[in-house]
Amino acid sequence: MHPTTEAASRPRVGERIIAAINRDPRTAPHGTRNDAVLAAVLLTGAVCLAFLTHEAQRPDALGWTLLVAAHVPIVWRRRRPLLVLAVLMVLVVPYHAMDNNHTAIGPASYVALYTLAVTGRPLRTVVTGVAVLTVSVSIMLTVNTHQALELLRISGWVIAILFCGIDIRYYRQYVAAIVERAERAERTREEEARRRVAEERLRVARDLHDLLAHSITLIGVQTSVAAHVLTADPERLDRAAVAKALDDIAETCRSARGELRTTLEVLRAQDAAAVPDARGPLPGLSGLSDLARSARTAGAHVDLSVDADDVPPAVGAAVYRITQEALTNVVRHAGPKPSVRVEVHAGPGALRLSVTDDGTGPDPSGTPGFGLVGMRERARSVGGTLDAGPRRGTDGFEVTAVLPTPATPLTTTTTTTTTITSERTA
Repeated sequence: MHPTTEAASRPRVGERIIAAINRDPRTAPHGTRNDAVLAAVLLTGAVCLAFLTHEAQRPDALGWTLLVAAHVPIVWRRRRPLLVLAVLMVLVVPYHAMDNNHTAIGPASYVALYTLAVTGRPLRTVVTGVAVLTVSVSIMLTVNTHQALELLRISGWVIAILFCGIDIRYYRQYVAAIVERAERAERTREEEARRRVAEERLRVARDLHDLLAHSITLIGVQTSVAAHVLTADPERLDRAAVAKALDDIAETCRSARGELRTTLEVLRAQDAAAVPDARGPLPGLSGLSDLARSARTAGAHVDLSVDADDVPPAVGAAVYRITQEALTNVVRHAGPKPSVRVEVHAGPGALRLSVTDDGTGPDPSGTPGFGLVGMRERARSVGGTLDAGPRRGTDGFEVTAVLPTPATPLTTTTTTTTTITSERTA
C-alpha cells in the first residue's frame, strides 16, 4: 500500500481518543496489556512522589513492599473493578497506618475508584466511595489528625472522580443507544428492501403465470380447433375457420408478447430512474371484454356483466387478473362448451366479483397448480378476500372476491351485459 494512502486510512489521534472514550473499557482490545503498562507508569510516578515529597514520610522496606503490591491489582482493573478496589484498600490501610508517604499511593487509588465508577452501577459507586472515604478518614484520625483534616479537604477530588466516572458511563450508554438505534434502522431498511424485492418477485411471478397460462391455454385450444378443421373433412375444408383460428393464435401471441415485454422490463431495470414506469399501465375493468372475447374464441359461452366505474387502479388490476385466471381455468378444466357468468358489481366501499361456470371442474387427482393461490394473493394485495370452490347443489365451479374500495359515491355507472355463444366443433 502506498504510504500516503496508508496514512490517510489510519484514524487520527483525536478520532482514536474519542473512540476510546466511547468504548466500554471491558471490551477494549489488549485491555490487560494496556493496564499492565498503566500500572507500571503509576508505580513509577508513585516512586518519584515518595522520593521527592515529604522526605520525613519516605517509606521503609515494608512501606515500599506495600506500595509496589498496591499497583499490581491495577493490571486486572477492567475485569474485576470491585475486587481490585477491595485488594487495594487492604494494602493501602496498613500503608497509611504506618504513616508512609500519603501522596504516593493516591493515583493508584483514584484509578481504581474511576474504574469502578465507569463500569459499575451509580448507586454501588456512590456507596463504595462513601465507604472508602469513611475508612480512610477513620484511619487517618488514628494516625494524624492534621492528615485526616487534609484528607477531608481533598475528598472533593475523590467525589469529582466518582461523578466523572458515572457521567462517562452514562455518556457511553447514550452513544451505545444511538449506535444501536442506527444499526436497527439500517437492519430495518435492509429488511424492508428485501421484503420489497420479494414482493416484486412474487408480483412478477404472478403476472408471468397469469399471462403464460392464459395465452398458452388459448393458443392450445385454437390450435386444436384448426387441427380439427383440417382433419375432420379434408374434402370440404373450411378455409375460413382455419384462417380465423390462425388469426386468433397470432393475435394471442401479439398480446402475450406485449405483456411479456412489459414484465421483462421490470426485471431488466437497474433502478427506478432507468425505467420511470416499467410496470406500464395497469390492466383494469376495461380489459374484461377482451378476456371474455378470448374465452369465447376458445369455445366458452361467456355472459359478462360490469356494473362499476371509477375504481382504484390497483383494484381494477386485481379484478382483471382474477378474472383472467378464472376464465383460463374454465377453458382448461370445465369441459367442452362451458357456460360462464362474470359479474362485477360496485357496492358501498367494496367491489364484488363473481365468476361461475357449469362445467365439470378440475380433475381431483391432477397436480394442483398456482392459479387459486395467485388469485387469493391478488385479492390480499388490495386488502380483499377470495373464495373458490365447487358450486353447491349443481355442477360447476365458482370464484367470488370482495375487494375494498374508497368510500366515495360512484359518479358514473355503466352496465354491460353481453351473451354471445361461440360453437366449437366437437
